[in-house]
Amino acid sequence: MVVSTKPLQNPAAWQAVVVAGGLATRMHPRTERLPKFLLEVAGRPFGALLLERLAACGASEAVICIGHLGEQIRSVIADGSALGLRVTYSDEGETRLGTAGALRHALPLLAPSFLVTYGDSFLPFDYGAPLRDLAAHPEALATMAVYRNADRLDASNTVVSRERVVRYEKRAAHEPRDPDMDHIDYGATALARAVVEGLPEGAAADLSSVQHELAKAGKMRAFHATERFFEIGSEGGLRDLEAHLRATRAAVPS
Repeated sequence: MVVSTKPLQNPAAWQAVVVAGGLATRMHPRTERLPKFLLEVAGRPFGALLLERLAACGASEAVICIGHLGEQIRSVIADGSALGLRVTYSDEGETRLGTAGALRHALPLLAPSFLVTYGDSFLPFDYGAPLRDLAAHPEALATMAVYRNADRLDASNTVVSRERVVRYEKRAAHEPRDPDMDHIDYGATALARAVVEGLPEGAAADLSSVQHELAKAGKMRAFHATERFFEIGSEGGLRDLEAHLRATRAAVPS
């Protein structure tokens, strides 16, 4: 991986990149004609909830990487102004570039540093915090939000030593557990644009392979999230998120 050492911008007003171009086969038949990003959660399209959350955390712009059924996302989300930020789109069509390939396709739209997250993840933390951490540590190329999971919510995939990710290996839940691997990728990573510049154009690749190499090279920091993550990649995950949102709203005084 070839990267430059360009300085990162002040992340006070920052850019989010949301990868939302997958087929979402685990949520069929719901997602055969509707992108997962637009599944209804607590009475609203999930993507609207996510973008509002990003805006509340300080994002001024979101780049949405779309693909399958992406025109529906454009139609519903539009320019994002109703949700508190400016939205642009990077459309890979039906090519299936993978999460890292989608970022490479979006390269002309990317800021010097940005926060990449997924179009099915909802994270109860400060989305801007990994970017601030990355800006404060110019020797790093990424800051991954991590959660001490110990295989509770999904298969743990990360070894963390203090403020650094020292190993990142995706594994299936049925594979033997590595006791050193007790953290999990939370679903939000601050990245230097230079990392994406080093990826081959037009090639399909997964972001996990990029994260693996950054950890191996000692270039990825860890930001410790303290609350569990939520996702809508499964029916159970969607129900958990709806319950969380109901509980959160009930706790806010009217």
